[in-house]
Amino acid sequence: MKIRLVNEGVFTPIDDIQTTMTAPSAGFYWIDADVEDLALLQPLFSLHDLAVEDCLSEEEQRPKLEIYENHYFIVVNSIRFDDEEIFLRALNVFLGRYFIITVTKQKINELRTLKPILWEQEVSTPDRFLYLLVDLVVDNYFTVGDRIEAKIEKLEEDILMHTKKSHLNEIIGLRSEILWLKKVLGPQKDLINTLNKRDLRLIDDQLQKYFSDIYENAVKISETFDTFRDLMGNLREAYQSSIANRANEIMRVFTAITTIFMPLTVITGIYGMNFDNMPETHTSYGYFVVIGIMAVLAVSMLLIFRKKDWI
Repeated sequence: MKIRLVNEGVFTPIDDIQTTMTAPSAGFYWIDADVEDLALLQPLFSLHDLAVEDCLSEEEQRPKLEIYENHYFIVVNSIRFDDEEIFLRALNVFLGRYFIITVTKQKINELRTLKPILWEQEVSTPDRFLYLLVDLVVDNYFTVGDRIEAKIEKLEEDILMHTKKSHLNEIIGLRSEILWLKKVLGPQKDLINTLNKRDLRLIDDQLQKYFSDIYENAVKISETFDTFRDLMGNLREAYQSSIANRANEIMRVFTAITTIFMPLTVITGIYGMNFDNMPETHTSYGYFVVIGIMAVLAVSMLLIFRKKDWI
């Protein structure tokens, strides 16, 4: 657990947590904690039992805002994409009048990225901290969206150039990830809309208006993933079409080979009969003549097929 006094973007480490029991003369306290620290923090800041229970729960938490007597409890989902799977990590925030507590189970990149932004913008209030944090979380969805789009484009190119059976597994896996994420984006979008429009005494009225920009970005992200869902459907159709075309190509080659051998089979069938009165079978060059005719016939048919672009 790390405790900092933040005033005009300047961080001052605090060693004694009892110091945070009274409001600072300027700035606010930022407590960056793990779930194990909640046993100490809950009685000190009167954190609600239900909020603490949500932080400790192993179940996936939906983005939400809970309003309690002296603080708000906010859950937002941070996103990460490792080119194979999409991960969502819950970021739990307790917002008070003079403090903000962030509780995570894993490392959240947005918290690390936020520090220089706080310094640049000389942040001195916890509600401003919350706004910048939510803005970073939402912006990161755009970054992940760009990477997913690049993966879809590469997968489409690979399918068109050389279709493999593994491509179908990739399509199904990525599509299921996108559909799952699309369901999660709805509650997060609703949360941001609530932060924008609801009367919240712990968030400055002027600052609250800026949440509308974040909400617009959340809507764009939701629409982007709708597009990805449609693209994955088109990609699956392209895969199936490519497989069907490949099967047709193979069947066309087999058909051409069969057609070429059909007259040759007729010839060999005729001269394979065991009749005594077959003059050609008694000539000195009969065998070579028949083989020559068969070769010329096969080559001629092959050239005709190639000229007509049948094989």
